[in-house]
Amino acid sequence: MKTTALSLITFFSFSFTAFAQKDLSEMAAPIVEEGKMLYRSEMASWYGTDLFLEKYTDKGNIGGYFSYADGDSTRCVFYSNNEKPKVLGTITFDSTYSTSVARLDVTERSFSKNEKELFVIREAAKKLMVSDTLFESFQNTSLNLIPIVVKGERKVYILTGAEKKGVVIFGNDYLLTFDKDGKVLTKKKLHANILPSYYGEKDGKKSVGSIHSHNSQTGDFITATDICTLMLYEKMAEWDQYVVVSEHYVNIWNCKTNTLTVRPRETEKEMKETM
Repeated sequence: MKTTALSLITFFSFSFTAFAQKDLSEMAAPIVEEGKMLYRSEMASWYGTDLFLEKYTDKGNIGGYFSYADGDSTRCVFYSNNEKPKVLGTITFDSTYSTSVARLDVTERSFSKNEKELFVIREAAKKLMVSDTLFESFQNTSLNLIPIVVKGERKVYILTGAEKKGVVIFGNDYLLTFDKDGKVLTKKKLHANILPSYYGEKDGKKSVGSIHSHNSQTGDFITATDICTLMLYEKMAEWDQYVVVSEHYVNIWNCKTNTLTVRPRETEKEMKETM
């Protein structure tokens, strides 16, 4: 009887743990979705910039660029820097982001309604970055602006990108929200610090993953900016997984499948102790 009772307790304990993990991962699903949206935008901007600058010779006429998802495609748009900006060029990518099949259109045109919204909040964020002491910059890095409109919410994420190989930058990232007129509603620094993660071989050993922690300001879950950064660099870094530890949870990002598992921190500790 004792053995049976113990078996039942063990069964229900593991069943509860599995349920809790599923529930936490489902809670984090909107973050994953937004992170993947940021990734799509940044990938299009990375490759779109190279393609556009190869074809467009009047560099002084460029005011900026942004990218956005459009169904199964992702578009990168460059616009002029005059008083009434117009689109100078559009690069359309499929899901592979292959430059060999990307479509480049350098026909000058007006913004679409969606593009106008993205332009307005990107420019507002750009101006705020110049005047507000919230924003920091570091040597050998650049700040990248990603405007998105999701279910009527207007946001600009700002990520820090590394300008040297062998390092991935987490942290020093920001989230701004705007009203329909492009006025700032909220501004937040997502991570307290800048968090470089190095990859490649060191002392004959190769890293297959890395880790950073979140304080209460950043929150218990991995951030959308973390996910975007991981998806941009994980293949280059050849990581298997990346872990984000918070006060209550352990967030495990699978770099091979681009999926997230979230576990209670105490459960993770108990599982290690029983192994």
